[in-house]
Amino acid sequence: MRIISEKALREFGQQHPDAKESLETWKQVVKEAKWEKQQDILTSYPTTADPVGADRAVFNIRRNRYRIVVMIHYARQIVYIRFVGTHAEYDRIDAATI
Repeated sequence: MRIISEKALREFGQQHPDAKESLETWKQVVKEAKWEKQQDILTSYPTTADPVGADRAVFNIRRNRYRIVVMIHYARQIVYIRFVGTHAEYDRIDAATI
């Protein structure tokens, strides 16, 4: 998968140094993935990912301290970062529409 935009991950990691390692691990797994449907995400992340609608997923980072919301275009193999934030910040958004 190709990630658009990794800049959001870098900037968040700079603001939250304790998340850097987990973000890097997440990024590497996603880049190596070949997701074609939501079930493929759950195979890669069985306990830390939740599908949201047909084209989005929420990933728990650093034991649920942080969250990443992505929109996925399966045919193009692209993951769009829609949100990276703390769990408290995530509680204030709608993952299905962000």
